[in-house]
Amino acid sequence: MTFSLHSGSAALLVSMPHIGTDIPSALRSAYVPRAMAFEDTDWHLERLYDFLDELRASVLRPLHSRYVIDLNRPPDDAPMYPGASNTELCPTRFFAGDPLYQAGGEPTAEERARRRDAYWLPYHAALQAELDRIKSIHGYALLWDAHSIRSQIPWLFEGTLPGLNIGTAGGASADASIARALDQVCAGHAAVSHVINGRFKGGYITRQYGAPQAGVHAVQLEMCQYLYMREAAPFDYDARKAGAIQPQLKAMVKAALAACGALYAK
Repeated sequence: MTFSLHSGSAALLVSMPHIGTDIPSALRSAYVPRAMAFEDTDWHLERLYDFLDELRASVLRPLHSRYVIDLNRPPDDAPMYPGASNTELCPTRFFAGDPLYQAGGEPTAEERARRRDAYWLPYHAALQAELDRIKSIHGYALLWDAHSIRSQIPWLFEGTLPGLNIGTAGGASADASIARALDQVCAGHAAVSHVINGRFKGGYITRQYGAPQAGVHAVQLEMCQYLYMREAAPFDYDARKAGAIQPQLKAMVKAALAACGALYAK
């Protein structure tokens, strides 16, 4: 199995596509040694979102590192952010821009296709099936795509990111009332900066599955890691910082789910 899925009873599916930290042993020799520290992982999100059981959410988690396959990229490897630095379906660079593989070790077209079939397709099949299950029960579904990132990565973006980067694909992946509900929660926590549809508007998962006209609403949250952990190695979880941001994070998920449900209330 390349992922784990917990099926909940709420109309909420939380996807965490970049939390995996496994590279199969047969592939490891192709990478530079630095890759085994997994510096571009979305660290500790399962712990940060430890309130999801209380919300009765479904949760989808991969086992393998984004260095093997990026589950938030399209299967045809088209760039998600034209004109900016992008990582691929099978990334070949660290977020810092440095080569991820030993010279000559980059995956071939055949290897990329194999990884797509072995890792990408099962995850997305499970994601679609779970959304279908949720929608069959509730008549609608909210997909929350959970991410985190270092606040400063010059190769990917200029300057420092806002603390919370909310994406609804420019308004195409979720009803506007959901974005307004999230904005309202964040406005009540002025100490934490936020933006809606800024540098990170949502990756493939948000754009592909968000279909408001069909009753599926998708939101991506890309949060800066300094809010809950140390951004440098060894990437420790900071329980004090996490404890400060978790109430806001929980309130955001609840507000988005309530706004989504209100659209279908009879």
